[in-house]
Amino acid sequence: MSIRSMSRCVLSLLMLLCSWSLSDLLGEACTCVPIHPQDAFCNSDIVIRAKVVGKKLMKDGPFGTMQYTVKQMKMYRGFDKMPHVQYIYTEASESLCGVKLEVNKYQYLITGRVYDGKVYTGLCNLNEKWDRLTLSQRKGLNHRYHLGCGCKIKPCYYLPCFVTSKNECLWTDMLSSFGQPGYQSKHYACIKQKEGYCSWYRGWAPPDKTTINATDP
Repeated sequence: MSIRSMSRCVLSLLMLLCSWSLSDLLGEACTCVPIHPQDAFCNSDIVIRAKVVGKKLMKDGPFGTMQYTVKQMKMYRGFDKMPHVQYIYTEASESLCGVKLEVNKYQYLITGRVYDGKVYTGLCNLNEKWDRLTLSQRKGLNHRYHLGCGCKIKPCYYLPCFVTSKNECLWTDMLSSFGQPGYQSKHYACIKQKEGYCSWYRGWAPPDKTTINATDP
């Protein structure tokens, strides 16, 4: 290939790249792995139930940051980080994992991390309308998830899969729920028992009385 032909190819490639908009390049940029609500709870600095009462686009960064003003109803985790949350921050662009919350419509469960005195959240955090949570999930937020923060929830994406230590619970929702929240996500917590091992627990009685095998459900 001659130098002139190579130059034309390079120029054509540059023109093609320039024809793509930045939104096209970032459209699929946000990808999140499935996470059990207990892991979302244990890995967060802040877990609250709140209603969004306002929002404001902050002009920082290339796409801006959305500041949500919230009315905190209850705090489940984060008393040592920030006892009362007034603002939640997220990327303004969903392609950068920014989360969209509706103003003056719903109460939300919001989870996030604290950076420089501000609470940040995104699409890969657990943010859900409160009325969509199951009774077991609400009980988990109040008490059970905290009991299981020393346990490890091990995802199973294809068979066979096994637990490899006594502090693991095998999470099999992905086998039957096609990436959507399944039965274990909605109804079970992985809790450490008196004997020192972790197992799935649904409730209705003290944990040691209603445990199930690590591979069930």
